[in-house]
Amino acid sequence: MSEQRPEQFPSYADRSQQPQQPQQQPQPPTQSRPPVASSNGNRVAATAARTQTWWNETLHKLTLHARVTLLAAVAVGLAVAIVSIAAYVTVRQQMYQNLDNSLTQRAAQAAKKGVLTDLTILQGVPSDALGLSDIRVGVISAEGQQFGPPNSLLPPMGQDELQVARAQGNEVSLRTVGVRNVGSHFRVVAVSASYCPQGLSQACRAEPENYLQPGALVVGQSLGPIDQTLHNLGIVLWAFGLIGVIGAALAGNAVARSGLRPLARLTGAAEHVARTEDLKPIPVTGTDEISRLAMAFNAMLGALAQSRDRQRRLVGDAGHELRTPLTSVRTNLDLLAQADKRGGLRPEDRQQLLDDVRAQMDELTQLIGDLTELARDTPQVRNAELIELSNLVEDAVIKVRRRAPGLEWHVQLTPFPVWGDERLLGRAVTNLLDNAAKYSVPEGTEQRSDGQPVGHVTVRLLDGVLTVTDSGPGIAEADLPHVFDRFYRSSEARSRPGSGLGLAIVKHAAEQHGGMIYARNVPGAGAQFTLWLPHAATQTR
Repeated sequence: MSEQRPEQFPSYADRSQQPQQPQQQPQPPTQSRPPVASSNGNRVAATAARTQTWWNETLHKLTLHARVTLLAAVAVGLAVAIVSIAAYVTVRQQMYQNLDNSLTQRAAQAAKKGVLTDLTILQGVPSDALGLSDIRVGVISAEGQQFGPPNSLLPPMGQDELQVARAQGNEVSLRTVGVRNVGSHFRVVAVSASYCPQGLSQACRAEPENYLQPGALVVGQSLGPIDQTLHNLGIVLWAFGLIGVIGAALAGNAVARSGLRPLARLTGAAEHVARTEDLKPIPVTGTDEISRLAMAFNAMLGALAQSRDRQRRLVGDAGHELRTPLTSVRTNLDLLAQADKRGGLRPEDRQQLLDDVRAQMDELTQLIGDLTELARDTPQVRNAELIELSNLVEDAVIKVRRRAPGLEWHVQLTPFPVWGDERLLGRAVTNLLDNAAKYSVPEGTEQRSDGQPVGHVTVRLLDGVLTVTDSGPGIAEADLPHVFDRFYRSSEARSRPGSGLGLAIVKHAAEQHGGMIYARNVPGAGAQFTLWLPHAATQTR
């Protein structure tokens, strides 16, 4: 029974009586898919789709433990790879930049001083004597002639260096010659310079404009040390990257093992429940996601236990309630059979016995119908439709009034639309009216000969609140909290016909429709039942 009072029910007095229909949003125009550009695009898309499908299927085959470990390893591996590539490229670029700046500066200074561009000096002194063992120095003329120290290898000279020699401007040529770790690997720089031919040193210094020839000073720096440094750096990055991936996999394995331990316990508990049907909750510690899952699992076990208890109680109570009319029917049929063996009963006695059997069968049919309705125990109404509650109440009043002709009915109804199951709501309203009609007539009272009513029932439907008030003695205070329980019947009601399921069906229907039901005694009258249902405009379907 709901603890909420009728005056606390939501009000819909200011709402329109017609439900608001949801506005349909205009659908955007359907756009045709652009055609595929070529068959190559189709093949690439198909290959990508197959690869993604294979990857998804492979991941789904792995355990969660393996997925966490693999994810940690892949994440760290990608991070290490990105950092390693960035570090390698940055170091390589910086080393080449520093080398280029040094070579260009040194070559420009040497060309300006004119020492290395004097072929007499250049060809008379070996490069080893100048401390240039890792550097090759040479001069190239505008005609393409190449000059260098004796017994020394010349730096690589080609069209780039020849172009600088012919331009005689501020142009500088920089290029890499050779392949790393395969033969000679040099960084070659060429700057414009005027060289002095062999044996003309004095003349070049005396009259430079007459004797100096256009050319270019070419310096080649071996890249062996840089290549070795980059090679060592690559090995270090690969080694530390591999160690990082292995460490990440081990850490992911440890985290997965530790983090999934509560999940393993939860899995064991679920398997124990499935195996033994023991709905005992499992212990929960912590506040993480696994703990919340365990608490949700415990809540599910509690709801399942309550549902099982309700079903067991329903079956037990149903067996008890079904036994009474079945026993009565069997007794009457046995009496009829024994009487037929002795010659039969008088017609009036036989008719009375058959009427008793028929009444017991009607009670048994109603009890089975009530049990079927309550045994469904569905959480909400399915296939709901728009119902005008006032029409439904009016039909129920007409039906019950025929069965209780000795009562006076006061009916006041206002329109109120609801979403729900018309059959279930109709049965609930009919049960409320039947209950009021049954208890408005004092027990043992017959219809008066003068046609005056022996009791009255008041039915009001205002602002979505249905109140049914009888003129009976009311409900004992001790029985008020239990009037909506299944099979509950007060001591005063046990002598009257009924199964104790009518009001339970009313509560069941109200809860399924998102409503509430309340019972109380009204001073100067009898018992009053108040049913509230939500307006159709407040519900989405």
